[in-house]
Amino acid sequence: MSWIKEIDIKDADEKLKTIYDDLIKSRGKISNILKVHSLNPEALKSHLDLYMTIMFGKSGLSRKERECIAVVVSRADNCEYCVNHHAKSLSRYIKDKDLLEQIKQDFTHASLTTRLYSICEYAHKLTTKPGQQSEDDLINLKQHGLSDKDILDMTLIVAYFNFVNRIALGLGVAFNAQELTSYKDEPS
Repeated sequence: MSWIKEIDIKDADEKLKTIYDDLIKSRGKISNILKVHSLNPEALKSHLDLYMTIMFGKSGLSRKERECIAVVVSRADNCEYCVNHHAKSLSRYIKDKDLLEQIKQDFTHASLTTRLYSICEYAHKLTTKPGQQSEDDLINLKQHGLSDKDILDMTLIVAYFNFVNRIALGLGVAFNAQELTSYKDEPS
């Protein structure tokens, strides 16, 4: 639920119902962050297309790295909805609960590889100090094995989560424990 009207599946027109049905088929349910788009099905569809491309499309970034970016950006934005959703996804790749909690709270205190730390550091800086980015930030990433395409993918993920965090925070998208349950396994 959110602070604005949302259209329930039983009240959805054909276009929205098709999107809802596809979500239920592929993910098992409709998350609150997607349902908040129900007044604008075209935006919902575009949102989903972008999300699937940057989070599951072909990339030199692993799923673990992408989910770490999501958690770090969302923590910097104080978006509990996205922190918790993506920490849940990250738990598929990080089985150490203490390490996962450190990443959720403050990645700088987590024992990460130098590559993953550099990725998280870039994501955090681009979120909190975007005007201070420089070419040196990219040189550092390249020294940790990231290609230009990887850096583009990272930047798109950082930008996406800043975007979606503002949707969640700006529209009061609710987070609760039920929101994290009953999802089908994500694509590999």
